[in-house]
Amino acid sequence: MKGFDYMMAKLVLFLIVLFSVFSPIVQSSSEPSSQPQVIPLLSGRPPRVVRCRIPFFRRCFGVRHVCPPLCPFNCFLDCPTCRPVCNCDFPGAVCQDPRFVGGDGNTFYFHGRKDENFCLVSDNDFHINAHFIGKRNPNLTRDFTWVQSIGAVFGSRKLLIAAKRAATWDGKIDHLSLALDDIRVNLPTAEGYTWRSHTSPRVSFTRTGPTNKVVVEVEGMLRINAVVVPITADESRVHGYNITDDNCFAHLELGFKFYNMSNNVDGILGQTYRPGYVSKAKVGAVMPVMGGMHKFLSSGLFATDCAASRFGQLGPSETINNNNVNMHASMQCTNMPGAGMVCRK
Repeated sequence: MKGFDYMMAKLVLFLIVLFSVFSPIVQSSSEPSSQPQVIPLLSGRPPRVVRCRIPFFRRCFGVRHVCPPLCPFNCFLDCPTCRPVCNCDFPGAVCQDPRFVGGDGNTFYFHGRKDENFCLVSDNDFHINAHFIGKRNPNLTRDFTWVQSIGAVFGSRKLLIAAKRAATWDGKIDHLSLALDDIRVNLPTAEGYTWRSHTSPRVSFTRTGPTNKVVVEVEGMLRINAVVVPITADESRVHGYNITDDNCFAHLELGFKFYNMSNNVDGILGQTYRPGYVSKAKVGAVMPVMGGMHKFLSSGLFATDCAASRFGQLGPSETINNNNVNMHASMQCTNMPGAGMVCRK
């Protein structure tokens, strides 16, 4: 009899654990959650394998790693640390409805407005704007927005990285649109393919996947990791986006690394790299939001006329922060409740 009771107790415990694992998660708020969504691999699709493609990092060059469970299909290999990192989980990341990870390591949102352009980073030598696309949620006082394209100006040159509009998503089709100085850059759909410009500063475009993934580097200035992604049915359901079959709102997930920024840098993201910067968003809130939309509003994708513009305005008393890239490259980031992420050196 005792053996029967023991077996029944084990069976009940097993059923409780099974129910807790597979019971659905209910969200009552129409606001997007600041916590990452882990989507199980129900299709059986294996996680993405990534590798370092920069020969300078000899110990890591060519080494393969599997993307973490938190982002099984959207990660890259950080060559200096030789570990896979989620595209949206490091300083300089701009993803989702735009969710930023600042140079100070704090996570915040900036909603802006659909069909408008906003200054992401503005410094003496370069200026980067983003074009927002989106949808109006009748239950909210703001738009759901995503970054459809970015336009960078450096000297007299222009760089465009954009996501092409798509009704339904097919990852085998390339939705990237690239241009340098108003000339389209066509890259073969082959992972690892690199094209370099011949004029200074040199600009390189490298495929990090057969389609929809690219790293663009402006020599001595900045590096951009860009991935085109859709709004999935799961995301639409969880966050209340109400995405329809005629537009999957293909958009960019971005990761920036900056070299030699000045201490006067500004912009939604740029300001967070200034020494002594104190975040204007409420760090620790469930959804910390950065305000000041009108300060960052630009008249066009390549315009440098936002109120926060610093392009070409370096004064004689200002100094260049040569250690910026090294400082932020060495940060270690972990998820935390509320703020979403905290980074430390």
